Amino acid sequence: MVGDVLAERYELEELVGSGGMSSVYRARDRVLDRTVAIKLLHQRLSEDEEYVERFRREALMVAGLLHQNIVTVIDRGEDGGCPFIVFEFVAGENLKQLVNREAPLPVERAVELAMQVARGLSFAHANGYVHRDVKPQNVLLNGDGEAKVTDFGIARSLDVKHGVTQTGTVLGTSDYIAPEQAQGQRVDEHTDVYSLGIVLYELLTGELPFSGDNFVAVAMQHINEIAPRVSAKRPDVPPRVDAAVARALAKSPQDRFATMADFGRELEACLEELRSDGDATMVIPPQAAAPAPAVVRRRRRRVPLTAIVLVVGLAAAVAALAIVLTQGGGSPNGPTNAGGAATPVTLSGVTAYDPPPGDGVEDTGRLALATDGILATAWSTEWYASNVFGGLKHGVGIVFATPRAVRLRTLTVRTDTPGYVAQVESGPSAKGPFVIVSSAQTVERMTSFTCRGAVAARYYMLWITRLAATAPHYRADVNEVTGTSRPLQSTAPHG
Repeated sequence: MVGDVLAERYELEELVGSGGMSSVYRARDRVLDRTVAIKLLHQRLSEDEEYVERFRREALMVAGLLHQNIVTVIDRGEDGGCPFIVFEFVAGENLKQLVNREAPLPVERAVELAMQVARGLSFAHANGYVHRDVKPQNVLLNGDGEAKVTDFGIARSLDVKHGVTQTGTVLGTSDYIAPEQAQGQRVDEHTDVYSLGIVLYELLTGELPFSGDNFVAVAMQHINEIAPRVSAKRPDVPPRVDAAVARALAKSPQDRFATMADFGRELEACLEELRSDGDATMVIPPQAAAPAPAVVRRRRRRVPLTAIVLVVGLAAAVAALAIVLTQGGGSPNGPTNAGGAATPVTLSGVTAYDPPPGDGVEDTGRLALATDGILATAWSTEWYASNVFGGLKHGVGIVFATPRAVRLRTLTVRTDTPGYVAQVESGPSAKGPFVIVSSAQTVERMTSFTCRGAVAARYYMLWITRLAATAPHYRADVNEVTGTSRPLQSTAPHG
């Protein structure tokens, strides 16, 4: 209780938090005359060997995790048979208190905090531990607003043989629990990625994606339902941030970021874009009607009479020529479309193309996302272990159909994974055969391919031969594809 002295050294001054397993006090270290935090196992659990072992493991685990975004362990001990852990005292609030007071946070601040948490968790993962209870209550903010992960009480070794809790046991907080964790399946760092995705979702929207009356009701939603997009609740969130949260919240662990380090790097890239002056990926809204040009009054100049006579004469000659063409059947070469303007073409994704020596497996369930007009959504290749296809295959592609056979003039690609290499090909069917109609280019955030096909076609393919780097795995996103066709050519024979 407040006023007690543990191990004749740590005087408990104030209860600052309590959970099902332990309580946390602000305390005074009488030996070093400093403020510390004491985590004390509840007395009723001190005779339960499993809880005592879990508590001991937390102390040993966190003592080895020296990172600026993880709360530091100073000491551990026992008093009257009750174990305790001594931490650095973080003079601030936890992230949940900040959410309750200020959410939704500014996008830059929310991403920055999530990035700091990702760094701390990535360090823990690199040292062999998964947290399993990532939530705002377990993130402390110091006086400088820096995030520090705490409470590794239910953390476990990534080496299952040395973990205390095995498959089949459900631990965690329902609001932030990953689907596989809610089902009692094996957890790994993908589990923490999901939970941090929920935390970032809450920071950006001030809401949780799922809610219910009890643990089971919420957990079942995590298992079965797709979380709403952040952009649906907060349209000002940039597409890249929106996409990062959606990927972190994928139901299948394999569809999330491969590692917490990958998630952290993506958040860092999002933060750099937010802080840049114009390089951020954004959805371009429909253009409003252009304002009427301003009327500029100029001083009239006198036009010489001879110039007027010349203009009138030229107009008469043009009129006479028009009459001749109308009555005489037109020019000897027949009608032409002299206008050189390109015409927009409707494109729709119809299949993913992965011919031998490929395995034929690419995503065909999200083809429509490449032409849905929303930059935050994308069709993606599979993840690969190299950014060069090499001997495994020549490449992969996404095939688009046009309403009728056309000769494409341009194919414009937008992506949030710039750096992959592609070219445009055309063919008579969705299965080919295809011929190259553009040069190969490195795809940046927006890249236009100039097509030079001699024959009109209904099917065009973006053929990807080198993938964008998102180490340690690689892939390419096709967020949006648009096209234009060449103007009509002469329809009558020459001569």
